Amino acid sequence: MKIAILGTGMVGHALATKLVQRGHHILMGSRTANSEPAQTWLQSVGGKAAIGTFADAATFGEIILDCTSGANSLTALRQAGAANLRGKILIQVGNPLDFSQGVPPTLTLCNTDSQGEQTQREFPGARVVKALNTVNCEIMIAPERVPGDHHLFLCGNDPAAKTDVTRYLSEWFGWKPANIIDLGDITNSRGTEMFLALWIRLYGKLGSPHFNISVVRGK
Repeated sequence: MKIAILGTGMVGHALATKLVQRGHHILMGSRTANSEPAQTWLQSVGGKAAIGTFADAATFGEIILDCTSGANSLTALRQAGAANLRGKILIQVGNPLDFSQGVPPTLTLCNTDSQGEQTQREFPGARVVKALNTVNCEIMIAPERVPGDHHLFLCGNDPAAKTDVTRYLSEWFGWKPANIIDLGDITNSRGTEMFLALWIRLYGKLGSPHFNISVVRGK
């Protein structure tokens, strides 16, 4: 499958590397066609992929993973181009974190809006699915790092897109479909993005990002 990765940070690197290992065709996009982080990543996978601009990646990809930071996501997607996103599944992994006042960060928006909703509003032709944004990138690509059953969440307005993403997350990264909870429409991005306030504090307490939560139902 041709997959576009938008963003050259640690999340983009982790997902792109795993997908290359799975035999997919990857194009990593950034603001410039030959950014230094993208070139470094390309060397790390032995040149078995391609790099380019956000628009190059969005044109190339049958499916697009937005791994850009929350503060830069809309700008990156505008550079990718609405026409290049139209009709494609856009898995949005980032969160609207604001580190301007230090750590722990706050959210640039919450309660009445979310990054997922903003993206779907601005790019109505894209099939936006919010997913993977409640775990560290090393858990995203290897859920077995956390023992036992634990859960991932997704949401979006397109039921067929969510079904496809559930299958992709299972095939690509090993997530059990039964452990992926569909929360409903894209407004539920508010909940998963706001979870980051708790996630960051758990990280500080545990001293490791290798954790997740399990949803246990009572009778």
